Amino acid sequence: MHDESRRIEERVQRLHDQRIKSAIYAATVPFEVEAWQAPGEPVPFEEAAAASYAPFAMGTPWGPPWGTTWFRMRGQVPEAWAGRRVEAVIDLGFVGDWPGNQAEALVHLTDGTPLKAVNPLNQYVAIANPATGGETVEYLVEAASNPDILADNFSKTTPLGDILTAGDKPLYTFRAADIAILDEEVWHLDLDVQVLRELMLELGEHDPRRHEIAHALDRAMDLLDLDDVSGSAPAVREALKPVLSKPAHASAHTVSGVGHAHIDSAWLWPIRETKRKTSRTFSNVTSLADEYDDFIFACSQAQQYEWVRDNYPKVWARIQESVKKGQWAPVGGMWVESDGNLPGGEAVARQFIHGKRFFIEHFGIETKGVWLPDSFGYNAAYPQIAKLAGNEWFLTQKISWNQTNRFPHHTFWWEGIDGTRIFTHFPPVDTYNARFSGEEMSRAVRNYQEKGGASRSLAPFGWGDGGGGPTREIMERARRLADLEGSAKVVVEHPDAFFAKAREEYPDAPVWVGELYLELHRATYTSQARTKQGNRRSEHLLREAELWATTAALHAPGYTYPHEQLDRLWKTVLLHQFHDILPGSSIAWVHREAEAEYARVARELQALTAEAVAALGDGGTRVFNTSPYDRAEVVRTADGAPVYVEVPASGSAPLTAAEPPQPVTVSGRVLDNGVVRVEVAEDGTLSSVRDLRANREVLADQGNLLRLHTDLPNYWDAWDIDKHYKNRYTDLLDASSVAVVEQDPLVGAIRVERSFGKGSTITQTITVRAGSPRIDIETDIDWHETEKILKAAFPVDIRAPHSSAEIQFGHIQRPTHTNTSWEAARFEVSGHRWVHIGEPGYGVAIINDSTYGHDVSRTVREDGGTTTTVRLSLVRAPRIPDPEADQGRHRFTYALLPGATIGDAVAEGYALNLPLRVADAAGAPAPVVSAEGEGVTVEAVKLADDASGDVVVRLYESRGGRAQGVLRTGFPLAGAQITDLLERPLEEARVDGDGGVPVALRPFQILTLRLRRG
Repeated sequence: MHDESRRIEERVQRLHDQRIKSAIYAATVPFEVEAWQAPGEPVPFEEAAAASYAPFAMGTPWGPPWGTTWFRMRGQVPEAWAGRRVEAVIDLGFVGDWPGNQAEALVHLTDGTPLKAVNPLNQYVAIANPATGGETVEYLVEAASNPDILADNFSKTTPLGDILTAGDKPLYTFRAADIAILDEEVWHLDLDVQVLRELMLELGEHDPRRHEIAHALDRAMDLLDLDDVSGSAPAVREALKPVLSKPAHASAHTVSGVGHAHIDSAWLWPIRETKRKTSRTFSNVTSLADEYDDFIFACSQAQQYEWVRDNYPKVWARIQESVKKGQWAPVGGMWVESDGNLPGGEAVARQFIHGKRFFIEHFGIETKGVWLPDSFGYNAAYPQIAKLAGNEWFLTQKISWNQTNRFPHHTFWWEGIDGTRIFTHFPPVDTYNARFSGEEMSRAVRNYQEKGGASRSLAPFGWGDGGGGPTREIMERARRLADLEGSAKVVVEHPDAFFAKAREEYPDAPVWVGELYLELHRATYTSQARTKQGNRRSEHLLREAELWATTAALHAPGYTYPHEQLDRLWKTVLLHQFHDILPGSSIAWVHREAEAEYARVARELQALTAEAVAALGDGGTRVFNTSPYDRAEVVRTADGAPVYVEVPASGSAPLTAAEPPQPVTVSGRVLDNGVVRVEVAEDGTLSSVRDLRANREVLADQGNLLRLHTDLPNYWDAWDIDKHYKNRYTDLLDASSVAVVEQDPLVGAIRVERSFGKGSTITQTITVRAGSPRIDIETDIDWHETEKILKAAFPVDIRAPHSSAEIQFGHIQRPTHTNTSWEAARFEVSGHRWVHIGEPGYGVAIINDSTYGHDVSRTVREDGGTTTTVRLSLVRAPRIPDPEADQGRHRFTYALLPGATIGDAVAEGYALNLPLRVADAAGAPAPVVSAEGEGVTVEAVKLADDASGDVVVRLYESRGGRAQGVLRTGFPLAGAQITDLLERPLEEARVDGDGGVPVALRPFQILTLRLRRG
């Protein structure tokens, strides 16, 4: 037989693309259209319905950036169309090949009932099936003209990312609004041909099945009447039935499909637009559920449900009905799909607490899995936190984006820092927006790493980010691929069902230990520094407010614990931990609003704390310590005078001067407190840091060396820092001023001022305080650079085999060498409040109050010694998607802590981030709780969420070893329970004869105790 593959393939493609697709709608009549441009922000339906509309012609430009245009559409179904399936088809003028953020619309009936959305790949609204003929159709359509920020493939800066700079030039041209007959036979033929053609092209050249399909398509196309596609479609479909009905091989891979619409809670659009995106997509999903009984949709992010509940009650009611029918599956159990590295441990716990509670309260469903397909790496505390929240499985897809190393598993047990394991899956289809194309099906099978051990994977399908979610075309593809020779088999099912089958099939799946590090998007630890600082401060202010509100509730008659306010403020902070807000990868509008929200949260929390402290009664001026560790340090009075005080953990003490161990002396550019001696060079770097207790020099070279690197990644500006950034740099060694600014027995400080680059300035105050080895570097930057990153380096005379960086509820060790490609790929990593390096007998920590990105490297000097260098990433200057990212003022502090153990790093990390609070007219109650035992660290103290008055304490082992201790209370204790994160009892806790609760913790174990008051 002659090879006619090329002819057949080209013939089928042309006939499909040019003749079959164009015949799907058999006849059309246009709507009469009128338009009204809403001024400013979106308006309620009632206001739009009452507005004055003007005639609007097709082909007319519409929609200023971020605008809302309402269209009134009127039409009548022709009498002759009786018995046919009739739809409205609306093309707003969609652009590009990404179905996400651009023109979108929600179609309403005239009474305000939302029907369905109109999106680039989902343009129809059902009118009648079958039509009676003569029906009058009238809609009000709310159309959003969101700029397509991806239009230039992230290659150019754009002012469109903020309504303040976007201008008002119309973005789109309205193409068509028609009433149309859907020719169902042609529509099904279109899908038959698509599925077979795509499968054919994925099969090997020598696979008989490929040629069988090709010749079947060729013969079928002979039956297609080009002058009557509709009339000939049944015969063509009948000819294709034999090749469409051949069953899959017995050993074929099984793809569990679950409907999905990945909607970023903010990204290339502001939060206000996400509220509308969710309503549009969820309207589509509930409509599709009415059409397809076998359809199942998995949806995460409780925050998005709440938005729909509050703003679109009719859509919310449809969601509730779909949940009852089993077609809508709440998943993920988190408030939002948060970043996987940057939120603090308690914040990750609250993501699950608030998310899971929402689904339990509103649907009676407790979600079983963690659904995080798109976050930029995952911290190694996740398995334990997830399991303590009642989760059984974990799903992500993003690790497939690795730049260097291919992750070796798709189904595996993930083991966290404490030893907890959770069953985990990466969909080998490598997308969370699948459409069951032939290429996707082939890729899923080709990529799947578990061949021979397991035979199934998961595929989330549907268009996200405003694309409208799953479509009927994708559902039809799934049906055709359910059992088709040459393809993987598709079954649409709940993700819980997939995970149950996968675990049963593969109980001895391999184990991955430690973090799931994404070898990409490493700059998300640094970009948009003010957003990150707002998060860090909010987390610690929430801790402070909860502790002192609990103290006041226990000891201040008449004080009411602010449950509702704290709940609302926590949810605001959790929302802004979304994986495109906190990482700094959103448009300017998003980060502008985030900074304003963090400022509001700070004001409210400061007021709550002040109110709680004031409620404690008249006891003079006192110092309050929110840290879980005793403090002996210098604090400032109201007039700025330094006082050396001693304050117990989670408690308070009078503002009474204690005797400092030794005064601070300042001589020239030398600061000495008897613990450390710091010498500042003429260029403003640290020329020497001597640990006087250990009698050793800490630095191997200039300390606090500021290095300005060129930083232009290959593609994703705000997301990425690529290794070549290290090759070009300027050291900032020209200090314009180095001067002593404080010389007191309790405090010595030297200020260094610099100017550099494009008018940027940096002022750093290097401070040593009595009794403390911690050397603070308070930093004020006025930043005007572009495509740069500023690093602060501390080359330390230590041979450290690894660094330790704080993460959620513990820390993680990373090698300082680059023996393998896996280690070399970790050239930029994340950490929370501290990074520690050490050799046997001696260590050094770098502490920070808002910095996450850093790198650690090691070199051997000519004298044979080893220098281990820790560099903090202070600020970046990406230009896409926000061309003004990070421009302006930044104020933060980082510190060098010589002679530090891991325990010292933990304690000082809390101290720097939880400054002592000085307050007048406050009483002196005992701390609510105090923990005895090395490594036993209290993370949260609060009243129980059920308003029972019980006290909830969350603690963990913080040093990486076993810990035994006792938790003591400052109130009569009637009993204690160990609970899960949702404060549900797991078992009774023992209370000893002294009223304490003994605790025994494995390394990094998290323990939640519910304490009943006596």
